[in-house]
Amino acid sequence: MKHLKKSLVLLTTTVTLGATGTLDPKNVLASESGIDTTVINEKWGKPTFVYGGGLSEVQIEETAELLGIEVMDNVNSMAVTGEDLANYLNEGAADTSVMISSVLVQKEDAGEGVEVTIQTPDNITEITEEQYTNAAITAGVADADVIVASISRVTGESALTGIYKAFDANGEKLDQDRMEVAQEELETTNAIAQENAADEGFDTTRLDQAIIEIKQELADLKDQVGELATREDIERIINEALANNQLEGYVTQEQFQRLLDLFEKYQQTSAIDSQQVKEQLQDLSKNVQGKISDLVSKAEDSGVIDKVGNFFNEIWQAILNLFN
Repeated sequence: MKHLKKSLVLLTTTVTLGATGTLDPKNVLASESGIDTTVINEKWGKPTFVYGGGLSEVQIEETAELLGIEVMDNVNSMAVTGEDLANYLNEGAADTSVMISSVLVQKEDAGEGVEVTIQTPDNITEITEEQYTNAAITAGVADADVIVASISRVTGESALTGIYKAFDANGEKLDQDRMEVAQEELETTNAIAQENAADEGFDTTRLDQAIIEIKQELADLKDQVGELATREDIERIINEALANNQLEGYVTQEQFQRLLDLFEKYQQTSAIDSQQVKEQLQDLSKNVQGKISDLVSKAEDSGVIDKVGNFFNEIWQAILNLFN
């Protein structure tokens, strides 16, 4: 009986340490995520802080703290407005007062890829880091560290426009068609993820990987045959990507149609022929696949713990039965 209690205590202690011994990403400062504002990068200049136009002066300061900006003089600061949304996405002007999510952007050396960190995951309620990155790559963003934060709960869409404005402010004009398709990509993938959020078997990370694979396959097909994919080709490529990522049973026909419409537009942009996009997608795919592997490992570990717990429960029940 004493040995059994010791085993149970040891198991409980091990599980507790495993649950609490990980670093909370919300506590990681921006400088630790790759953007240091204590010094000025003499090669790439100051990082760009683009804050939501709906913020007050006090809220701008709070947002800067959330982003880990330590020296405000070492960043270029500007607001993103409803007019910017209309300008970059060729849409009607949005209400600036509701634009809350903000970004800190730093250009990096060629080959570094695009890395997006959501500093306040509890307040960016819908868009994932991978969705931001995927859409940014579509728009033409390359080799940049991006940190996203919000002082209050928002969906997070305006942060992508903030990224565009940061590049524009630094003399890098992004292609209008690609920005528009990138916005549609963000809205489409986010909508599908939200519509399936209640299904325990649906994994948003696998959807992110499927989107990457579709882009890669469309580019490969264009390279091989010298022509854009037919509608039938796109249907096949989407089906294969969904099957590869165990999503074929979750995406509805209406959602599939949205993906089909999106990628017909995507392949009409210059992204389809861009070597830079191919390289950025390869980097992103590695990161996403790593997250998928981590999720699988955690699920397997959880299953092992459940089995061990059941084993001890059975032993305990057997001991109790001896005395009944």
